Amino acid sequence: MNKNVLFKDLGILDYKECWDYQEELFNQTVAQKIANRNADLESQVPTKNHLLFVEHPHVYTLGKSGDASHLLVNQDELEEKNATYYKINRGGDITYHGPGQLVGYPILDLDHFFTDIHKYLRLLEETIILTLDEYGIKAGRSKGETGVWLDADDAFKARKICAMGVRCSRWVTMHGWGFNVNSNLDYFKNIVPCGIQDKAVTSLNKELGQNVDMEVIKQQLKKHFSNLFECTLVDK
Repeated sequence: MNKNVLFKDLGILDYKECWDYQEELFNQTVAQKIANRNADLESQVPTKNHLLFVEHPHVYTLGKSGDASHLLVNQDELEEKNATYYKINRGGDITYHGPGQLVGYPILDLDHFFTDIHKYLRLLEETIILTLDEYGIKAGRSKGETGVWLDADDAFKARKICAMGVRCSRWVTMHGWGFNVNSNLDYFKNIVPCGIQDKAVTSLNKELGQNVDMEVIKQQLKKHFSNLFECTLVDK
């Protein structure tokens, strides 16, 4: 069992470049798993785990089960907003990434942890929930929906602060969360976020009334992630 997770902060990176990098790490892990199955015990090499932090330039992404009509602007309008659009291979519907949103991409071999995708999603959510608690914000889950919400049980106040969508194959994960820290929420007006039409979107800086130190947020997220997954983060 390998409970070490290689951590890398990618700073601000184009979505497609980051997606390609995720795919590279994901494919390496899957290939090693297949090779291990065909090797004797002494020749097997433990698969690696990764956690990437990144902020993207303005981009909209549509999951494989998503509805393209939930993007409410055309190509010309996207260009006016300096935004791009990709159809991608995660679950979920449409979402937005941009500066001020902290994106986390865990590429884990769940055979090192637990083979339960629902538990995996709940622990990702709990990572965000515990981080928000450090700011005095009580967050939780919305029944039947992924992600992290504020006032989820109040139809008039419910608002989403963190979206999630993952891919898992051979118990290897990719994609992850988009946590609205200092996000420009105007960009969410161009989509039906996550395909959910009756609930709003928020950010940590909107809830607090001031911008938040992103470096502090990163350290808090790393702390809660490593505690919940009982792993050791190793800077890459």
